[in-house]
Amino acid sequence: MKRVLWILTLALWAQAALAGEYVMRVDGLACPFCAYGVEKKLKRLEGVKGVDVDLDRGLVRVEVQDGVTLRDERLRELFRDAGFTYRGTVARPQ
Repeated sequence: MKRVLWILTLALWAQAALAGEYVMRVDGLACPFCAYGVEKKLKRLEGVKGVDVDLDRGLVRVEVQDGVTLRDERLRELFRDAGFTYRGTVARPQ
């Protein structure tokens, strides 16, 4: 059983290493409907694998495919068009 858990852990770690992650600070996220709207817009971007919104902290985590880069200008425009204030991004290496 320990061996199976070890193999699963390695597989998940390897998958995370192939993909990049961005964590964005966004003001104005107040309800699940807001989160859904932001998720929908971000998932339309090419290379986005997953989106997670933390309403309490005002954080949006976006997982992207290997080699995909999200530009600050594009994110600022996307959040502004959605009615939110984009504060910045921390990119975690791929």
